[in-house]
Amino acid sequence: MIHPHTQLAFINEVIGYGVVATQFIPKGTIAWILDDLDQKFDKAFVDSCPSLLRESLLKYCYRDSDGQYILCWDIAKFVNHSFNSSLIATPFKFELAARDIYPGEELTDDYGYLNLDKPFYGVPEPGCSRVGAMPDDILHFYPEWDRKAAEAMQYFNQVEQPLKTLLQPQYLEKVNAIANGLEPMDSILTCYCDRHNRCKAAKTSV
Repeated sequence: MIHPHTQLAFINEVIGYGVVATQFIPKGTIAWILDDLDQKFDKAFVDSCPSLLRESLLKYCYRDSDGQYILCWDIAKFVNHSFNSSLIATPFKFELAARDIYPGEELTDDYGYLNLDKPFYGVPEPGCSRVGAMPDDILHFYPEWDRKAAEAMQYFNQVEQPLKTLLQPQYLEKVNAIANGLEPMDSILTCYCDRHNRCKAAKTSV
């Protein structure tokens, strides 16, 4: 579920539509969280779909650490890509505001941490040397994303968290310990999965 203070909006002719904030969303806020209405599909099902349906699924899904395709039921599926994303993924099935997000500002993800099946080439961004988001980007950029998530978590207890009630019970104790400074942030490497079964190796190396 996307943060309640958001809406779908037309960005421009090149990008099309995206998700923007309707009110101030401070750094450290859960901006999206997996919920029971989000749909999960295994690879066999996606592969069995007619090509038109399969392409639509692949456009709007991301893959979790188990390789399942997740299709968000709400406008979260319209969150666009940015190499300087305003959101950051965590290992706890939610994403945080990586910086303060102001009304009218777009909520964005770096698609590199969404376990892509194939490279994604978006709109070029000034000052960024990356030309596209790649399926194995987590293996290369996890230190940067880990720092980003850890910094955002420092504000977790200082901001309103309307989506915290949807936090999965198995993560509640861990998230509270991290937010209270009692434990370090887990690495985004635990979210990694690819087509070559390197998931287990990546997770055990943390």
